[in-house]
Amino acid sequence: MAVQQRRNSKSRTAKRRTHFKLTAPTLVKCPTCGEYKLPHHACTNCGSK
Repeated sequence: MAVQQRRNSKSRTAKRRTHFKLTAPTLVKCPTCGEYKLPHHACTNCGSK
C-alpha cells in the first residue's frame, strides 16, 4: 500500500477538488399543472409527462 512521502500543498489539493462542485438540477414547468419537474420524468403533482 502506498504511503505519502510529502505533504500536498493547498493549491494542489484545490486543483483536484475543482471538479467536486454541485450542480443545480434542471427543472422545467409541467405543461398540465405548471409545477416544476425534471425533464423527461413524470410530474410528481399530476402524474403527466
